[in-house]
Amino acid sequence: MLSIGNIPIPSSLILAPMAGISDQPYRLVNRAFGCEFAFTEMTSAAALAYRSGRTLERLSILPEDRPLGIQIVGADPEILKMALDVIHEYSFDTIDFNAACPVRKVAGKGKGAGLLLEPLKLQKLLKVIVKNTSLPVTVKIRSGWDETSVNAVDIALCAEDAGIQGLIIHGRTRDQRYKGRVDYSIIRKVKEALTIPVIASGDALTPALVRQMFEETGCDGVALARGALGNPWIFPQTMALLQNGTVLPAPDIDEKIRVIREHLAATIDFYGEKLGVILFRKFMAWYTKGLPIKELRGKAFGARTGDEMFHLISRVQAHIAA
Repeated sequence: MLSIGNIPIPSSLILAPMAGISDQPYRLVNRAFGCEFAFTEMTSAAALAYRSGRTLERLSILPEDRPLGIQIVGADPEILKMALDVIHEYSFDTIDFNAACPVRKVAGKGKGAGLLLEPLKLQKLLKVIVKNTSLPVTVKIRSGWDETSVNAVDIALCAEDAGIQGLIIHGRTRDQRYKGRVDYSIIRKVKEALTIPVIASGDALTPALVRQMFEETGCDGVALARGALGNPWIFPQTMALLQNGTVLPAPDIDEKIRVIREHLAATIDFYGEKLGVILFRKFMAWYTKGLPIKELRGKAFGARTGDEMFHLISRVQAHIAA
């Protein structure tokens, strides 16, 4: 059984933290399909430290949404301490520190993947977090900054020395972002170098690819990110394949529509109708990816009310069933 510190996780599959995606409604949809552990979306330490209203609104935790980790990003020790004070007011089970985000506005400011260029600074920041919390701490990294600086093993060893209790590694460099192939070999080297659990990330898009990740890296767990977008069925499908080689069928249109409707309703309930519908548009595109409904999918991005979006969902169902 995978565990992070004193937090046991019954499944070796976790729901990865994704900025702008991993909110409560999204997590609960995946929980209903067997997700045993999830992270919040990446959260700014500064926004926590200064108690941003919008940030705090998204920190609500339901009993059925645990165990739950919060992922934070930052590079200022004092800000991190202030952020931890806020985090401790909530019932999070673990804290993950992001040293993997590749976007320019984060990495370019020495945060996220930018810390891969400064291993000792990253280690110091992790020591600050570990010292100032009783929660298990993990860190998410990439294989390196670019192909000339693949330093994941050194970074991982520095992180373990700082006292973290788990590590997530995306097998691409910052320069690759999400392009090119995931390097299974660097994940394996990190796993062999550490004594703490290692969770692998990158191209875990199908049950078969998740199984390949386990086989080629020896990792303790796999983080599902893009593979779970519009596809919570990946959790039971993958577990069936890993446990007994069973290939479960894809959901039929009625099952898919049921989940889409439930996800939309939960998003509206959480954010209110106006914002909820806007935020759900991208999920509608992911749920219907591959379906021959180009015109209806386009109209979904123009939907402004819950009634409009629910009506479009019904039209999708009727179109596919015809």
